[in-house]
Amino acid sequence: MGRSDARKGARRGLLLGASIFFTGLCAVERRTALAWFPAKIDAARAPQHPFDAADQRLRNAAMTFEQALRSSTVEEEERLWTKVIDSCEGVDAEWVPDILSRAYGNRGNSRSRQAFFSNILESSPGKIQEALEDYDRSILLAPYAVDPVLNRGVALESLRMFEKATADYVAVLQSQPDDPAAWNNLGNVQGALGRWSEALKCYGKATKLSPQYAFAAGNYALALYQTGRENEAIRQFRSLLRKYPEFPDIRAALAVSLYAQGSRAEAETNWSRLEDGRYKDRSWIRNTRRWPPKLADALDAFLEIRVPV
Repeated sequence: MGRSDARKGARRGLLLGASIFFTGLCAVERRTALAWFPAKIDAARAPQHPFDAADQRLRNAAMTFEQALRSSTVEEEERLWTKVIDSCEGVDAEWVPDILSRAYGNRGNSRSRQAFFSNILESSPGKIQEALEDYDRSILLAPYAVDPVLNRGVALESLRMFEKATADYVAVLQSQPDDPAAWNNLGNVQGALGRWSEALKCYGKATKLSPQYAFAAGNYALALYQTGRENEAIRQFRSLLRKYPEFPDIRAALAVSLYAQGSRAEAETNWSRLEDGRYKDRSWIRNTRRWPPKLADALDAFLEIRVPV
């Protein structure tokens, strides 16, 4: 198996928003929680030659990798990543740190998705904490890897640990300055910290690097609204909806921004096309989706049928 084959499946699982995470280590005690540490990505430490394709242990691990990637449920995926980890820890072979780091990182992704999609972050934070521990071990095992750092940032962001998430996104960008997901996510935390001018710059960078990155383009439009460029934001909302007519975040944003400008009939028309009921939940808008305050205030006025302040 070549190095590229061994890395197959080391995917980015959380780009909403959209992973983080000593070569030479063959085993990590995964039951001991790690304190947060800053990531420093060093691409020069990546393996420089193919792994031994004749090693049956590596072949077995690769087979389980493929099964995990094809799993039908996220719970089954987590179980298979654990199987890779259990089968490789303690094995003395040069490929072990790379395989383990990828298994830990991907298991962290599966655990994060379970937390996010089940909406259990507040009621049962254990799963996201397990994901963070997996990302930490992935980073220690492969300090050259970018994805576990990016995904750890997303997990930290979900826990409102914005400064630590920022440090992870910056670490990714120091290694890969043209990574649009990292720029978008950095914009997210800048906005959460109230730095909307900085957020606008980050979203703009992400959109320039990847014009088809709809979430980044949407975030850019929202930040335009927050920074006082309402008319430009509305033009961006309309442009995005021509490309992506079922984009609920932008449909809702267009409706409430039109209402704020007095175009109530058009606002109601757009709102009637919105099928996602979460946009009626003001707590979700402000605390989970984290719309810019100015737009969230406009939503309050729209829902209460009053003139915006």
